[in-house]
Amino acid sequence: MSSPTSSRSTPAAARSRRRRTGVATGLALGVALVVTGCTGAGGAASGDGTSGTGTGTGSGTAAAAAAATPLDELELPDDLRALEGPSTAVLASDEVLPLVEPGVASLPVEVTSRDLTGDTAQVVTDTSRLLALDISGALAATVTGLGLGDLLVGRDVSTTFDSAADLPVVTKEGHSINAEAVLSLEPTLVITDGSIGPTDVVQQLRQSGVTVVYVENEPSPAGAGDLARSVGAALGVPSAGEALADAVGTRTKEVRAQIAGLAPAAEADRLRIAFLYLRGSAGIYYLLGEGTGADALVEGLGGVDVAADIGWVGARPMTDEALVAADPDVFLVMTGGLESAGGVDGLLAAKPAVAMTAAGEHRRFVDMADGQVLSFGPRTPEVLEALARAVYAPGQ
Repeated sequence: MSSPTSSRSTPAAARSRRRRTGVATGLALGVALVVTGCTGAGGAASGDGTSGTGTGTGSGTAAAAAAATPLDELELPDDLRALEGPSTAVLASDEVLPLVEPGVASLPVEVTSRDLTGDTAQVVTDTSRLLALDISGALAATVTGLGLGDLLVGRDVSTTFDSAADLPVVTKEGHSINAEAVLSLEPTLVITDGSIGPTDVVQQLRQSGVTVVYVENEPSPAGAGDLARSVGAALGVPSAGEALADAVGTRTKEVRAQIAGLAPAAEADRLRIAFLYLRGSAGIYYLLGEGTGADALVEGLGGVDVAADIGWVGARPMTDEALVAADPDVFLVMTGGLESAGGVDGLLAAKPAVAMTAAGEHRRFVDMADGQVLSFGPRTPEVLEALARAVYAPGQ
């Protein structure tokens, strides 16, 4: 992908732009899907990466994750499909740590803003009061990974890691930017990716004199590196952006190599995995397909993406026929989403088709905190590692 200072179009850029205007915007606005902050039958989404009470999910703590057995030392069952019961993927910490030294920013800097309607030049002169807003919390996490988290003056609802948790939230009703809340913080720069809006509100911010830069944000492990470079360039620290991309990329390759040792070599033997987006209190039951990040997670876990098998792109309402035909071995879900559906028992009772799948019969649900599981940023390798542990060797 090209850096923000280049106007050159690339296949990655085209894919990202399609994602922003289609999948991500549809997630945020068209069907009002909420990545974090869900309340309902199960209460608020857990903030520490562990499942809440009454969900029927597996137990887990950050302390246990920190002392967990290395992936390449896990003892695998003879038959992965015979595993029974839910499990929770847990990070060792619910914090995003600075992974590089940012150095002194070189400002002003001219960057190319990848707006939804086309590329525009933006000059960044001041980054002292920063908002980094997107549907998954990846942008704020990337800023923090660059060692610049102290610049953040507010957050979106998906940014839940510890050091940002006390910042004022500037999104309302899920992922709608509240212009008044933003302007009250007097930001000097807003970085976003088009996955939240509405667009006219973002335009209103520009008309009010706020510098707004759109960056490409492809939800995938590779996209995490591209995002680090783009954000680093927009903040006047391109070398730090490159260093963060290298650090995350290197660690992700290591983790994926370890996961490859867990997954069966033959594709026919690999676990069939589906990502369900659940908001039971709102009657929302979606199967996430290509371009949502769920496909990248399944690929990273060495599984077979059932949504790809049936040709689903984006987030689409789950149908009984498609689900039974896909017959996944494992469901990935957000912790808060599963809570909102009444836990495993509530979901199986509400959706008999889920119970008819192999995953439903074996109660094989792997949940992870809402603000972590689809946020591809500095914690990408840790997210993959935690998910792999919960999928292949729960409890170890």
